[in-house]
Amino acid sequence: MADEKPGAGYDPKFVHNMIESFLRIGLLLVLLTLAYDIVKPFLTPILWGAIIAMAAFPLVKWLQSKVGGRRGLAATLVTLFFIFALVIPTWFVMDASIGALKQATTALEHGEYKVPPPSVKVKDWPLVGERLYSAWSNASSDLEEFAADNAAQLKDLASGVIKRIGSSLLGVLMLVAALIISGGFMTFAESCGSAAHRFFVRVGGLSPGGEWAPLAVATVRSVLQGVVGVAVIQTIFIALGLFVMGVPAAPILTVIVLFLAIAQVPTLIVLAPIIVYVFSTADTTSAVIFAVYQLLAGASDNVLKPILMGRGLDIPMPVILVGAIGGMIMSGIIGLFAGAVILSIFYKLFVLWLEQQAH
Repeated sequence: MADEKPGAGYDPKFVHNMIESFLRIGLLLVLLTLAYDIVKPFLTPILWGAIIAMAAFPLVKWLQSKVGGRRGLAATLVTLFFIFALVIPTWFVMDASIGALKQATTALEHGEYKVPPPSVKVKDWPLVGERLYSAWSNASSDLEEFAADNAAQLKDLASGVIKRIGSSLLGVLMLVAALIISGGFMTFAESCGSAAHRFFVRVGGLSPGGEWAPLAVATVRSVLQGVVGVAVIQTIFIALGLFVMGVPAAPILTVIVLFLAIAQVPTLIVLAPIIVYVFSTADTTSAVIFAVYQLLAGASDNVLKPILMGRGLDIPMPVILVGAIGGMIMSGIIGLFAGAVILSIFYKLFVLWLEQQAH
């Protein structure tokens, strides 16, 4: 030890390479961060465009054969169809909502708006019956006094409605942009698929990375069928019961049920108060039939999900469902698809690792 020369363990070449690597990695991280900040405003419509393209591409391929094999024309027609299908109903709903708000405001200002008195059965509602009956009665007997006493709450409610309308319009514009982007993806589907395949191979090698691109497409379509598709079917069943029974605000309740069904939240949260309301206003026979029908419709997803979700995939249905729900909790509606794809890829890697350990 005493005979060792000072600095004998020092390797200038190693230190030089280490500093060089550190600087290169640091510069690369700075470049990636700046690139992410630039792309970030466009990330949501791009992701939505990719999801829509993966889901709608079979329709483009079918239409392509009908228009002389012109992929661009087929993609354009499908994109325009989806845009009109989104914008036209939204325009009518917004126009009707704003018109209703204007009419209600004018009627309140001229004292023309009257609230019908509540039924005595409202008192029997659990938890909120007495308070709701009292507030409803006050509004029915003297609406102006009720509005004055609850001015702050009504102002907050109106402000919330306006904000919701504004955010809905922004969401529609975002979806229109995503649909236009999806049209580009579908037009150049082969090039986009090849680029995705090369990226996944670069990350995970030929095996299993080469399987990830088709797995992502199949998972997105499975989630669309098993989560969104089931939610739409379930909502249609529930909405039929609401409209046949003549439940007030049935269109709004239908939209709420659809969002809950997509979020995988039990629709009974909305259906239970509605069933109580129907029992308090309708005859017993009709109320019992309505309650049984709505409970069956609310539980229909338990039958439909195993049928529609995971078809054509070797990924277990619970893995896709957990990924979709967890992704939605973490990142909203886009996470519904991204979470399922990420957890499916993780599942494939985990199974591969287990098989390697077994050998």
